[in-house]
Amino acid sequence: MSNPLLDFTDLPLFDQVQPHHVAPAMETLLAAADQALEKVTQPDFPSRWNDIATVLDTATEELGRAWGVVSHLNSVADTPELRAAYNEALPKVTDFWTRLGSDERLYAKYKAIDPATLNPEQRQAHKNAVRNFVLGGAELTGAAKERFAAIQERQAELSQKFSENALDATDSFAYYATGAELAGMPEDVVQAARTAAEADGKEGYKLTLKMPSYLPAMQFAHSSALRERMYRAYVTRASDQGDPKFDNSGLIREILALRQEEAHLLGFANFGEVSVVPKMASSPQEVVAFLRDLGKRARPYAEKDVADMRAFAAEKLGLKDPQAWDWSYIGEKLKEERYAFSEQEVKQYFTAPKVLAGLFKIVETLFEVTIRRDVAPVWNAGVEFYRIERERRDGERMSTELVGQFYLDPSARTGKRGGAWMDDVRARWLRPDTGRLQTPIAHLVCNFADGVDGKPPLLTHDDVTTLFHESGHGLHHMLTQVNERDVSGISGVEWDAVELPSQFMENFCWEWSVLRHMTAHVETGAPLPSELFDKMLAAKNFQSGLQTLRQIEFALFDMLLHTEHDPAQDFMPLLAKVREEVAVIQPPPFSRTAHTFSHIFAGGYAAGYYSYKWAEVLSADAYAAFEETAGKDGLPSIETGRKYRQAILEAGGSRPAIESFKAFRGREPSLDALLRHQGMA
Repeated sequence: MSNPLLDFTDLPLFDQVQPHHVAPAMETLLAAADQALEKVTQPDFPSRWNDIATVLDTATEELGRAWGVVSHLNSVADTPELRAAYNEALPKVTDFWTRLGSDERLYAKYKAIDPATLNPEQRQAHKNAVRNFVLGGAELTGAAKERFAAIQERQAELSQKFSENALDATDSFAYYATGAELAGMPEDVVQAARTAAEADGKEGYKLTLKMPSYLPAMQFAHSSALRERMYRAYVTRASDQGDPKFDNSGLIREILALRQEEAHLLGFANFGEVSVVPKMASSPQEVVAFLRDLGKRARPYAEKDVADMRAFAAEKLGLKDPQAWDWSYIGEKLKEERYAFSEQEVKQYFTAPKVLAGLFKIVETLFEVTIRRDVAPVWNAGVEFYRIERERRDGERMSTELVGQFYLDPSARTGKRGGAWMDDVRARWLRPDTGRLQTPIAHLVCNFADGVDGKPPLLTHDDVTTLFHESGHGLHHMLTQVNERDVSGISGVEWDAVELPSQFMENFCWEWSVLRHMTAHVETGAPLPSELFDKMLAAKNFQSGLQTLRQIEFALFDMLLHTEHDPAQDFMPLLAKVREEVAVIQPPPFSRTAHTFSHIFAGGYAAGYYSYKWAEVLSADAYAAFEETAGKDGLPSIETGRKYRQAILEAGGSRPAIESFKAFRGREPSLDALLRHQGMA
């Protein structure tokens, strides 16, 4: 037990895990999982759900949890030593999961289980398992099976390398600007840049490609030359246009070729067809038609957005021929003039502690739970840990029940990959080995700027929305009442429906009744003035046509890349063709956004990036139920919150997502609410 990765008594020992623990822990857990697999696949082992789960699922769950700790640390506290340990273990771990998912003996055991002996949760998990065996290559034999396994191992290596290149290319850039170059940028960003330069022992102000530094430079810096420098560095990261050692071009080509080969081995025409099997969408063609239809509806609004910006840039900013690096700046200036406020002004009211308190208040009120600080070993001093509890009535007696727990890691730092995400630490599960209920735990990870001069961190309204988004995923995972691990929380939820609860939570960031409780000016403590909120609301759908087309551009490129594209050919012409069809602002030829498109090359969204827009339809329609039942004070209805919690959050993946949606809404989803919410009705 001296190895912290092998301690499953309680919470992960993040503060004790060292790179040298990884190899021996994985060796031990892989051996135990292999032993369990051998045991349950013996001819005399009963084909019964609980018997298999008691032996095999308990072993694979421990392996998954320990590897989850290693993967998480690799994402949030990357060091050369940890990266080496992770990469050394990765092929062995991948090999085990590939063998498990394609083991014909285990597949035969699952097929022999009589669904009539299972409860509804187990039946759904069993149905998913049989489907996943087919997609995992369990029906392949001989050389085809061996090749399938080799493809999985190689893909895991390539995805990890893609991630590393994207992170390293981002981390390797630094520009030490002069004070004059930073004219127009927010004071707290300038301060942070100065502090960062001092920490490096350099003169000037350090700008990086991390979002808290890059985005304000693009939005606010008056210097077009500075914006061009930052933009070029950002859109050429990890590509043939930058440092060759971080170039992802070859990795992308190989990943695409392997995915196509995998699809052919499984009897599908392309990887897009494989991807939609476990999703709500019925075919790649349905997805492409959905995206093109939405694109057509959004296009007139996007064209008007661009025309407005061109006219404004020429008239007010002296920019007759705006370049790619000018659009964010023009957009910000136009928004300031049109709505008479700036993101910078708004940001002063969103201090991180106050926002968090406001988030917790809406969650506690709407979902009838309590959130309290908790104690756990963590990987960084800035990480916080919380518990979610619920009051239970047992006859006359009230008791407090633990529902779930979560880690919150809010700050950007070197060695932490960009973006924001939710991940599970462990799932809710009525353990078959002990008969005890295991409560769920989640990670909520963001990349916000730190506070400066002893002040709390300031969040942009976009940051606030991001925090609510990830908390929506977390609630989906933690509020589940399903006891079967493989369909509890987010497990087993169709990929194109999994964004419903996250996007749903974003809506509260636009409700005055919610927002006013989560603002306090960093200097005066005064709440956000209602006049300023009214301006924000008026600006809410500013450029929503453009933003919609940008998402459609990514989603369409992703699906066509995995259906119509020949992996032997260069993928850049396809991107150009999609942009020609969708985009109303054409990026410069040197732009290489595909090279850091981690969602599809390293994040599980391959031929699935459309899920964001697909789920937005569901989430907008679900939120419309709250708009229809809100009280006179504008506060959301507790009854509607309860119904949503029970129909969507608590059900997890225990039934098809469309059934959960219809249980809540009483009908099929409609596109109307989304278009209305985005000002495109």
